[in-house]
Amino acid sequence: MGQRLSLLDELTWRGLLYQHTEGIAEWLETPRGIYAGFDPTASSLHVGHLLPVMGLVHAQRAGHRAVALVGGGTGLIGDPGGKTTERPLSSVEQVAEQAQAIRAQLERFLDFSGTNAALLRDNAEWLRPLRAIDLMRDVGKHFTVNYMLAKDSVQSRIDVGISYTEFSYMLLQAYDFLELKRRDDVSLQLGGSDQWGNMTAGMELIRRTGAGDAHVMTMPLMMKADGTKFGKTEGGAVWLDAALTSPYRFYQFWVNSDDRDVGRWLRFLTLLPREEIESLDAEASEHPERRTAQRALAREVTTRVHGADAARVAEEVSALLFGGGEARSLSAGAIDALGREIPTAEVALPAEGVDVLDLLTETKLAASRGAAKRLVEQGGVYVNGARVAMAERTVRADGLLTGGHALLRKGARDYALVRLRQDPS
Repeated sequence: MGQRLSLLDELTWRGLLYQHTEGIAEWLETPRGIYAGFDPTASSLHVGHLLPVMGLVHAQRAGHRAVALVGGGTGLIGDPGGKTTERPLSSVEQVAEQAQAIRAQLERFLDFSGTNAALLRDNAEWLRPLRAIDLMRDVGKHFTVNYMLAKDSVQSRIDVGISYTEFSYMLLQAYDFLELKRRDDVSLQLGGSDQWGNMTAGMELIRRTGAGDAHVMTMPLMMKADGTKFGKTEGGAVWLDAALTSPYRFYQFWVNSDDRDVGRWLRFLTLLPREEIESLDAEASEHPERRTAQRALAREVTTRVHGADAARVAEEVSALLFGGGEARSLSAGAIDALGREIPTAEVALPAEGVDVLDLLTETKLAASRGAAKRLVEQGGVYVNGARVAMAERTVRADGLLTGGHALLRKGARDYALVRLRQDPS
């Protein structure tokens, strides 16, 4: 097994390194504390947050101390970066609840045990007790208004207006860096390329207060090859919380990756080695119709976020709905997941069985028994993967899937799941 690459070398070949301060290579020859921040503006992280998360993962694997900072304090203010209007303010209770949920998600990526254990911090610990006078004397005096106005996050809002609250966000983020330097000897911050201005302000504050040396490193923003924003679908953001984006839909998001994007996403968001990714690149180029690279990406990221069992179930459901998978091989977990993605119904099952025509109307796959009959006569109806004929269209107990279910399909893509209750009479 070859020697593990340095953090910079690893990030470079993966395309994850965008810009950094001078002298950082020498600085990282010694294990350092490295942090990335995540404001709890929602109850869950979304896939757009995965880049800085993976940056921390690579930092820890390279022998550095990874520190994930949840913004329980800065989340009360809101970063003006990337926004054209003022963010609505959230309550203290709401931000605290959202911060706790995000902490739990970060624990799926980082190892918080052992000699190189990662750390979780919440800046509410030092920002909420911070007095306005102290902030102005100990932080604000180190920054001129001209310096702050020159930052991209402020410049982008000058024409439409920016409140003093959001204008001050830069000072709070800078103070975070200083506090982490003092508390945990954190000397490097990483984040998205749009955060460069705020991050270098923290580095300057550390230097001007005599707290030592510090560096910053940014990662590229994730944009799709077609120019659209990464992580958005017709249904909105793709969340890491299974209650907001189901593991199946999460898996499907990655399976549907554009051929032009999948190689980058494999480098950015998985820990697959270079040789394997390059092999998947070649496969995608030679046989794009197989979508082998997309399935590998979906499997890896879904496993990381939701666990191996959820990834396996999502793969089962996807194979059934889009790959011609065998219905009778579905596990109980896959049937349960399938029931959350397609129309469902529950009907009684008499001893003599139930007519498929009734099931088609019950599940709205057919508007009437007459329409259902025509579908069957045309050979367009399947139960548990088998085509139904008019002469043999009764569903009986001995032909059901796990849990007493029947999977109906109309045509190529219209599905419904029926749970058939045994009739005690």
